[in-house]
Amino acid sequence: MKEQITIEKVCMIAGKVMLVSGAETHRVEDTMNRIASAFGIQNPQSYATPTGINFSLDMATTTNSLRIIKRSTDLHKIAEVNIVSRKITAGGLTINEAYALLKEIEREKLAYPPWVQIIAAAFASGCFTMMFGGTWYDFLPTFIAGALGFTGMLGFDRLVEIRFLAEFFGSFVVGLSAYLFVSNGFGHSLDMVIIGAVMPLVPGLHITNAIRDLMSGHLVSGVSKGVESVLTAFAIGGGVALLFTFV
Repeated sequence: MKEQITIEKVCMIAGKVMLVSGAETHRVEDTMNRIASAFGIQNPQSYATPTGINFSLDMATTTNSLRIIKRSTDLHKIAEVNIVSRKITAGGLTINEAYALLKEIEREKLAYPPWVQIIAAAFASGCFTMMFGGTWYDFLPTFIAGALGFTGMLGFDRLVEIRFLAEFFGSFVVGLSAYLFVSNGFGHSLDMVIIGAVMPLVPGLHITNAIRDLMSGHLVSGVSKGVESVLTAFAIGGGVALLFTFV
């Protein structure tokens, strides 16, 4: 039997893709409301948190809920959903066409495979070291330590789906690599190597989204994302600190 496409399904899948891809909650709600309004709904009601979405077509009507378990960062998908949303608002898509496009976006894999992410993390690590005052002697060890730490984080995240533990392990690998490199004469400043190599693990997007949500009045989402960022920073610092308690 052919699936019946409703406005609720279109709005929910748009919100799901955006939230899972790392969008701010106020952007998710705004996109869902705009889509619903474009299809003739007068008073759409949407409520998003980092771990869930609620949506209904009006007050005191049936509410659709969706639990979000795992989130990532994929700004490309967010941009693609925004494009679809603008087309819907302009009247260029039917409900069925919009749903098909959004399902296709949802099925897309990450814009960059893991090996590309690791190389990018390596270059970013080396460049951050230079920006923070390191020397060219520190660039290569930071490059390698950043790549090893990011690889460790990705690998551990696949084994144990707890992001904080993955970042803890990644920062531990960074600290261990940096210590071994500098103690063997491969690198000049241990501090600069560690600082640069952990930068790809820092939750910059979460911090930005937390501030933007707070400024938009989304206090629950802003505070929860802020706490998540603090825990992530604690995990990164704890991984490095654990190493130096034994060396």
